[in-house]
Amino acid sequence: MIAWDRVNDLRSEIGNDDFAEVVAMFLEEADEVIGRIAKTREAKALEADLHFLKGAALNLGFAQLANLCQDGERRAASGDTKIDLAQVASSYQASKRALRAGQKASAA
Repeated sequence: MIAWDRVNDLRSEIGNDDFAEVVAMFLEEADEVIGRIAKTREAKALEADLHFLKGAALNLGFAQLANLCQDGERRAASGDTKIDLAQVASSYQASKRALRAGQKASAA
């Protein structure tokens, strides 16, 4: 679900304090997008939101979410809006919980 190597690389690149800030910013923005895509019916808007989520997910090591977003983005680009957005949201929530649990474990 999470590419911990990527998480650790990012933390090493930017430092622990900045990492916490980047994670908080990502989660805040991603929460907004996750809430918005459930109501989105226009393919181009859905494509853009899934593209954003994919990029952010790749940066934070949310591998499963990135794959789901990539598939959804590709489908939305071709006009298909029948994407399992509940699965995208579920993957996001599970990844967020796993990341937070990993952060707590590494702080202990």
